[in-house]
Amino acid sequence: MPDYFQINMPRDDLMNVSSLGLAHLGDSVFEVLVRSWVCTHGTAKIKDLHRQTVRFVAAPAQAQMAEKILPVLTLEEADVFRRGRNAAPHSIPKAASRGQYQTATAVEALFGWLWLQGRTGRINELFATMMEGEE
Repeated sequence: MPDYFQINMPRDDLMNVSSLGLAHLGDSVFEVLVRSWVCTHGTAKIKDLHRQTVRFVAAPAQAQMAEKILPVLTLEEADVFRRGRNAAPHSIPKAASRGQYQTATAVEALFGWLWLQGRTGRINELFATMMEGEE
């Protein structure tokens, strides 16, 4: 039985996953990280947990926090990020501009790509950088 918490997809297979497919997976990876961060940073009421989570997973927030990781991406990570940003979304939420949504999709694609390689340490590094200064 495959262990979906410890995936190490072969490079050839990984390159066949669409950018939007990577973003689909990366969206959930990012949300689990945010939920974990919110729970460990003192918020106790469920209403507050939800509000804080939504605040960080919204496209405008992801796009703003993405600026913090761009300088530390490897060339390969930057390529995946660019691929995700250039993916053609089917729709854009009202609360985000096209640029914000595309940048958020890029972050999610990168996190999905790293997840499928089992590179959770790198995901943690990038997430910690994104969350620096947030409270």
